[in-house]
Amino acid sequence: MTCKGICVRYKAQKPVGTGRYASGQRRCQICEIFIKWEGLWCPCCGYRLRTKPRNLKYKAKLRARVEADSIEAKAVAKTQLEEIQVEVKAKSKAKTTKSKTTKKEKIPCTYCEKLFVYLDKHEKKCKKNPNIEISQESETIAIKA
Repeated sequence: MTCKGICVRYKAQKPVGTGRYASGQRRCQICEIFIKWEGLWCPCCGYRLRTKPRNLKYKAKLRARVEADSIEAKAVAKTQLEEIQVEVKAKSKAKTTKSKTTKKEKIPCTYCEKLFVYLDKHEKKCKKNPNIEISQESETIAIKA
Protein backbone atom coordinates (compact mmCIF):
# COMPACT_ATOMS: atom_id res chain seq x y z
CA MET A 1 0.00 0.00 0.00
CA THR A 2 2.22 2.73 -1.28
CA CYS A 3 1.59 5.61 -3.66
CA LYS A 4 2.08 4.55 -7.28
CA GLY A 5 1.67 8.05 -8.76
CA ILE A 6 -1.71 7.38 -10.37
CA CYS A 7 -3.43 9.84 -8.01
CA VAL A 8 -1.67 12.80 -9.64
CA ARG A 9 -4.11 12.49 -12.57
CA TYR A 10 -7.02 13.11 -10.17
CA LYS A 11 -5.39 15.91 -8.16
CA ALA A 12 -7.95 18.57 -7.18
CA GLN A 13 -7.41 22.32 -7.09
CA LYS A 14 -8.47 24.18 -3.96
CA PRO A 15 -11.96 25.67 -4.50
CA VAL A 16 -12.54 29.36 -3.91
CA GLY A 17 -15.25 30.29 -1.40
CA THR A 18 -16.02 26.76 -0.17
CA GLY A 19 -14.19 23.97 1.59
CA ARG A 20 -12.61 21.01 -0.10
CA TYR A 21 -14.95 18.44 1.45
CA ALA A 22 -18.02 20.61 0.79
CA SER A 23 -17.14 20.74 -2.91
CA GLY A 24 -16.84 16.93 -3.10
CA GLN A 25 -13.08 16.46 -2.87
CA ARG A 26 -11.58 13.55 -0.91
CA ARG A 27 -8.23 13.10 0.80
CA CYS A 28 -5.91 10.12 0.70
CA GLN A 29 -3.70 9.83 3.78
CA ILE A 30 -1.14 7.61 2.07
CA CYS A 31 -0.71 9.75 -1.05
CA GLU A 32 -1.19 12.94 1.00
CA ILE A 33 -3.28 14.55 -1.71
CA PHE A 34 -6.82 15.83 -2.26
CA ILE A 35 -8.40 14.15 -5.27
CA LYS A 36 -11.59 14.52 -7.25
CA TRP A 37 -12.81 10.91 -7.13
CA GLU A 38 -16.28 9.39 -6.68
CA GLY A 39 -15.23 6.09 -5.12
CA LEU A 40 -14.49 5.37 -1.45
CA TRP A 41 -11.02 3.94 -2.17
CA CYS A 42 -7.97 5.67 -3.60
CA PRO A 43 -7.37 4.74 -7.28
CA CYS A 44 -3.63 4.80 -6.64
CA CYS A 45 -2.92 2.94 -3.41
CA GLY A 46 -6.30 1.42 -2.56
CA TYR A 47 -6.47 3.12 0.83
CA ARG A 48 -9.80 4.42 2.20
CA LEU A 49 -10.40 8.09 1.30
CA ARG A 50 -11.45 10.67 3.89
CA THR A 51 -14.70 12.44 3.02
CA LYS A 52 -15.01 14.54 6.18
CA PRO A 53 -12.54 16.76 8.06
CA ARG A 54 -10.93 15.52 11.29
CA ASN A 55 -10.58 18.93 12.92
CA LEU A 56 -13.54 20.01 15.11
CA LYS A 57 -13.54 23.56 13.73
CA TYR A 58 -13.74 22.39 10.12
CA LYS A 59 -16.36 19.77 10.97
CA ALA A 60 -18.60 22.57 12.31
CA LYS A 61 -17.99 24.64 9.16
CA LEU A 62 -18.89 21.72 6.92
CA ARG A 63 -22.03 20.93 8.94
CA ALA A 64 -23.19 24.58 8.74
CA ARG A 65 -22.50 24.66 5.02
CA VAL A 66 -24.48 21.47 4.40
CA GLU A 67 -27.43 22.78 6.44
CA ALA A 68 -27.40 26.09 4.57
CA ASP A 69 -27.34 24.28 1.24
CA SER A 70 -30.27 22.04 2.24
CA ILE A 71 -32.34 25.04 3.39
CA GLU A 72 -31.57 26.83 0.13
CA ALA A 73 -32.52 23.74 -1.89
CA LYS A 74 -35.84 23.48 -0.03
CA ALA A 75 -36.58 27.16 -0.69
CA VAL A 76 -35.81 26.77 -4.39
CA ALA A 77 -37.99 23.66 -4.61
CA LYS A 78 -40.83 25.49 -2.85
CA THR A 79 -40.68 28.46 -5.23
CA GLN A 80 -40.62 26.12 -8.23
CA LEU A 81 -43.65 24.27 -6.84
CA GLU A 82 -45.51 27.57 -6.36
CA GLU A 83 -44.66 28.62 -9.93
CA ILE A 84 -45.99 25.32 -11.25
CA GLN A 85 -49.20 25.74 -9.24
CA VAL A 86 -49.66 29.27 -10.62
CA GLU A 87 -49.19 27.96 -14.16
CA VAL A 88 -51.71 25.16 -13.56
CA LYS A 89 -54.25 27.66 -12.19
CA ALA A 90 -53.72 29.92 -15.19
CA LYS A 91 -54.23 27.01 -17.58
CA SER A 92 -57.38 25.88 -15.76
CA LYS A 93 -58.76 29.43 -15.89
CA ALA A 94 -58.04 29.54 -19.60
CA LYS A 95 -59.85 26.24 -20.07
CA THR A 96 -62.88 27.39 -18.07
CA THR A 97 -63.12 30.62 -20.03
CA LYS A 98 -62.98 28.65 -23.27
CA SER A 99 -65.68 26.27 -22.09
CA LYS A 100 -67.91 29.19 -21.04
CA THR A 101 -67.73 30.69 -24.50
CA THR A 102 -68.61 27.38 -26.16
CA LYS A 103 -71.63 26.69 -23.91
CA LYS A 104 -75.09 27.33 -25.24
CA GLU A 105 -77.14 30.07 -23.66
CA LYS A 106 -80.05 29.16 -21.40
CA ILE A 107 -83.48 30.43 -22.37
CA PRO A 108 -86.38 30.91 -19.91
CA CYS A 109 -89.46 28.72 -20.23
CA THR A 110 -92.65 30.56 -21.23
CA TYR A 111 -94.72 28.68 -18.62
CA CYS A 112 -92.56 28.27 -15.51
CA GLU A 113 -89.82 30.86 -16.35
CA LYS A 114 -86.94 28.52 -15.40
CA LEU A 115 -83.79 28.59 -17.54
CA PHE A 116 -83.14 25.68 -19.90
CA VAL A 117 -80.63 24.95 -22.66
CA TYR A 118 -83.01 22.70 -24.57
CA LEU A 119 -86.20 24.72 -24.17
CA ASP A 120 -88.33 22.79 -26.66
CA LYS A 121 -87.82 19.51 -24.75
CA HIS A 122 -88.79 21.13 -21.48
CA GLU A 123 -91.90 22.91 -22.78
CA LYS A 124 -93.27 19.60 -24.03
CA LYS A 125 -92.98 18.16 -20.50
CA CYS A 126 -93.55 21.33 -18.43
CA LYS A 127 -96.21 20.83 -15.72
CA LYS A 128 -97.49 24.39 -16.10
CA ASN A 129 -98.11 23.97 -19.82
CA PRO A 130 -101.92 24.01 -20.33
CA ASN A 131 -101.67 22.10 -23.63
CA ILE A 132 -100.39 18.91 -21.97
CA GLU A 133 -103.04 16.51 -20.70
CA ILE A 134 -102.05 14.57 -17.60
CA SER A 135 -103.86 11.27 -17.31
CA GLN A 136 -105.31 10.45 -13.92
CA GLU A 137 -104.22 6.84 -14.24
CA SER A 138 -100.53 7.79 -14.10
CA GLU A 139 -101.25 9.91 -11.00
CA THR A 140 -103.04 7.06 -9.26
CA ILE A 141 -100.19 4.70 -10.10
CA ALA A 142 -97.71 7.18 -8.67
CA ILE A 143 -99.78 7.46 -5.50
CA LYS A 144 -100.09 3.70 -5.15
CA ALA A 145 -96.38 3.19 -5.57
